[in-house]
Amino acid sequence: MNTVAVVDYGMGNLRSVTQAVIRAAHGLPIEVVWARTPAEVMSAQRVVLPGQGAMRDCMQELRDSGMHPAVLHAAAHKPLLGVCVGMQMLLEHSEEQDTPSLGLIAGRVRKFDLAGRHQSDGSRYKVPHMGWNTVQQAGAGGQIHPVWADIPDQSHFYFVHSYYAAPSDLRHSAGQTLYGAAFCSALARDNIFATQFHPEKSAEHGLTLYRNFLRWNP
Repeated sequence: MNTVAVVDYGMGNLRSVTQAVIRAAHGLPIEVVWARTPAEVMSAQRVVLPGQGAMRDCMQELRDSGMHPAVLHAAAHKPLLGVCVGMQMLLEHSEEQDTPSLGLIAGRVRKFDLAGRHQSDGSRYKVPHMGWNTVQQAGAGGQIHPVWADIPDQSHFYFVHSYYAAPSDLRHSAGQTLYGAAFCSALARDNIFATQFHPEKSAEHGLTLYRNFLRWNP
């Protein structure tokens, strides 16, 4: 039986992510592992990298836990799904505490700059960006990524974040969301797919996305 490892490096909403992936895997020949050791990540066929909290803390815990080399290996050799800060970690650098990150996708993580700006209803934009928002599916050359299969364009997903990904190459943007301005809410490159939003908090569309990832063969 194939395994998918949800990486536990001390940061992230592991229980809800793991439970959502277990639900998505129902009926598939896949075992979901709450991976607490690098060996469990190395032996898995697929990897989910969640993240929650400050970027510097996430990167420090990833190194201190010994998971850093295993995640880099996974990113080079097997399907990997990043979620929230787990997506931001894939880029080169974050403005949050001036933190170098994994450098797997060229680009930076930037803070929302929405001070004094108002939404169409007259209310101020708030940071963090929190709640439901739509995602416009995008893809290189107009090809929508397979992980979006059976999810209608402009579907709603749940966000909680103050920083957003700004990839250097827009071909790596697999989804965009409007909050003050359009920002990248999904990344894709080769065997990597990642979302700024939380699929585990996004009802049926989120479960469909996890299920698509489990079936995806990049």
